Amino acid sequence: MQRHAKLIEFGERNSDSPHVLRIWRSESSRDGEFLSVAYPQWEIVVARVAGKLDVVLRGAETSATRASVPSDGSWLGIRFRSGTVMKGVDYAGICNASVALPIAGENCFWLDGESWEVPTFENADEFVARLTRRGMLACDPIVSAALVGDSTSEERLRTQQRRFTKSTGLSRQAITKIERAQLAAVMLREGCTINDTIAATGFSDQPHLTRSLKWLMGLTPGQLISTKDATQLSFIPKPERI
Repeated sequence: MQRHAKLIEFGERNSDSPHVLRIWRSESSRDGEFLSVAYPQWEIVVARVAGKLDVVLRGAETSATRASVPSDGSWLGIRFRSGTVMKGVDYAGICNASVALPIAGENCFWLDGESWEVPTFENADEFVARLTRRGMLACDPIVSAALVGDSTSEERLRTQQRRFTKSTGLSRQAITKIERAQLAAVMLREGCTINDTIAATGFSDQPHLTRSLKWLMGLTPGQLISTKDATQLSFIPKPERI
């Protein structure tokens, strides 16, 4: 029986920047389909497929989806922490969507009226540092405080809710649900039982866990425990505040 080459080779690393959650890259060896899981952050993605360069701002994803993969493609992603905002970006508008940035040449793109060299996996931190120095990136302190449960009054809570939508495209509750599903998926993959995972993550029962994981991670608890498909599992990250 003929065995297919692995669809995607995937790698990631941490970042020195307080604005960045992770830096990832991937390469495809053939046409196929992979499972893209939900995540609550936005990112910059650089794609090169068939010699064509694309740079996009991609928003949070609120459900798992199947995505087509072309052969001989390469991708670089810089995923930013919740509460990190870029000047002029409508995060509600790019939730479950993306916006393409104009290409300025073979290896450059336009952003905020300026030509920027495409970052690489190795120099992505320098690219983010340059964005920060130019005032393009900042941390929203209201969102950061809300993510750790700092709300001292009803008025402050209402302010947090408005800022959440503006700065992340999601509600605080939506972010919590996605991160809880991420944590449950990681625990199951690392060998925890379903009952222990339910107790540790706060799901009410197994049907509740199953519905959440199927919608947000694209796999049931049993599939997460048993599947050997590394192509799928490479795209299940640990939650931001684990």
